[in-house]
Amino acid sequence: MKRILSFIVVVLITAGVMVGTSPGLLKNLKLGLDLKGGFEILYEAQPLEAGQSVTNQSLIQTAQSLERRINALGTTEPEVTTEGSNRIRVRLAGVSNEAEVRSMLKKPAELTFRSATAADAKKPGQYSKIELRGDDFVENGAVVGYDQLNQPEISIKVKDKAKFAEITKRLLNKELAIFLDDELLSAPTVRGELTDGSASITGNYTRDEANKLADTINLGALPLKLTEKYSQSVGATLGQLSLDQTIRAGLIGSVIILLFMIAMFRVPGLVASFCLIVHTWLVLAIFYLGGFVLTLPGIAAFVLGIGMAVDANIITYERIKEEIKSGKTIRSSVIAGSKASFRTVMDANITTIIAAAVMFGLGTGSVRGFALVLIVDIVTSILTNIFFSRFLLNLLVKADVVKKPKYFGVKESDISAL
Repeated sequence: MKRILSFIVVVLITAGVMVGTSPGLLKNLKLGLDLKGGFEILYEAQPLEAGQSVTNQSLIQTAQSLERRINALGTTEPEVTTEGSNRIRVRLAGVSNEAEVRSMLKKPAELTFRSATAADAKKPGQYSKIELRGDDFVENGAVVGYDQLNQPEISIKVKDKAKFAEITKRLLNKELAIFLDDELLSAPTVRGELTDGSASITGNYTRDEANKLADTINLGALPLKLTEKYSQSVGATLGQLSLDQTIRAGLIGSVIILLFMIAMFRVPGLVASFCLIVHTWLVLAIFYLGGFVLTLPGIAAFVLGIGMAVDANIITYERIKEEIKSGKTIRSSVIAGSKASFRTVMDANITTIIAAAVMFGLGTGSVRGFALVLIVDIVTSILTNIFFSRFLLNLLVKADVVKKPKYFGVKESDISAL
């Protein structure tokens, strides 16, 4: 009685949580370009100055710089990825003004250190003379530390020590303002002539503000020229149509699978069907909590994971049926069948996770998204369709609720001991 009560309580609580949270999860899932509609651009990166080259680090930092610009536009969930040795792909979901996006992204972010001229003296806060540009700084040379008063400070390094010494000598006790494009980020005062090519920027910064400024300086140190090679638009209507068709196909397929499981395995099939629903809900919850963007490749990985979850249940329950047919008791058959099938199911899942991990490590864009969703899906399947499924079935078996072979889809005439 205690075990059957535990079974009922677990099922009811789990079902209640799913019913209560599912509308919010579905409503707040973030959709990708192919489902929501939007804009995609492929850029080819080139160095700004002759004789320079595009390095992997400069490409990554330029991609980060683009992402900062996109966020400044207020575009939600940008996807900026590097491809090959000199290409950057930008995907923007929900974009309505393509011209504005192109205008903002066609040039690299320009980091400058500026001083005030005599003409600027009449306009407080005006700095018109450019003293240093982003490419004057050492790559990743800006780091955050703490001064003697335990206040955050940003240490920077420049490539031309003589040039920096001349600037700091000329601007002694004057401000050297830091701009990103035309946005003033900070205006620290030069406190001494600096001859070793390094300096510390101090002020009333919080740790987050100091990190942000250091990141901006590092991003501005390696701007690249971007040339648009390819672009395409995906209308919101087309994206919605894809989503509707995918959901419809998923629902039809899911119903067929659940009916098949129940018809083949009876009570274990009911348990498996419930665990498949829990698995689907848990994956959606992880998508929501992790801020995942749902795309068509992601949905394909999701469906593949569900297929593997169904396989895990079929392998386990077929093994249990074989044990019952050999003449063992229901309880012994469940224990033996579960134990015998566990290694087979786990081997299949682990090898798929390894393959997905390789895809994630070597792939780009949607390939990485497919692999990540597949990994999450399989791990979730192991938790729900192996451990949780067996936990519920064992509760029923130990409570003597399922005593007869027919509850497992086994005919008495098939039992060899009879």
